[in-house]
Amino acid sequence: MKVLTISGYKPFELGIFNDQHPGISYIKKAVMKRLVPLIEEGLEWVLISGQLGVELWAAEVIFDLQLEYPQLQLGVLTPFLDQEEKWNEANKELYEFIVSQADFVDSITKKEYESPNQFRLKNQFLIEKSDGVCLVYDEEHEGSPKFMLKVARDKAEKSEYPIITITSYDLQDIVEEEKFSSF
Repeated sequence: MKVLTISGYKPFELGIFNDQHPGISYIKKAVMKRLVPLIEEGLEWVLISGQLGVELWAAEVIFDLQLEYPQLQLGVLTPFLDQEEKWNEANKELYEFIVSQADFVDSITKKEYESPNQFRLKNQFLIEKSDGVCLVYDEEHEGSPKFMLKVARDKAEKSEYPIITITSYDLQDIVEEEKFSSF
């Protein structure tokens, strides 16, 4: 696997309303735990669409990993131009930092928001351009990642396309590991 798409929940879908929420660090640790073996097996690129939540947190993980694995690159492929336009200042700052540090940035539809169809096109494009997907998603707790999961499953039915999920159980394992390591 050379190219991996990462996505997942938006912050509000997880009940996260500020960047100090302790859950963010557990999500980042879970993403890192999934990425390291893939990098050591030859992963070169991680693709995100730059949406708030799991994707931007994953980008921060990529930047940390690049210190040890400088060959790892981040691509930000937004569904439309200026997706951050209506975000609050803190979210805009994080987004602009991620975009400024990414190895590749482009917009899939090359125009500003027009319709929800641009999100569907984004999901199709990212799945089509990657060798696998990692989703922070639990089917017991439905949310926006279900749309990308469906596209990924459609591709997996036709060809080898790994779908890696990080579920609430995986996150709970990270929490437990943290508790035991602090003793």
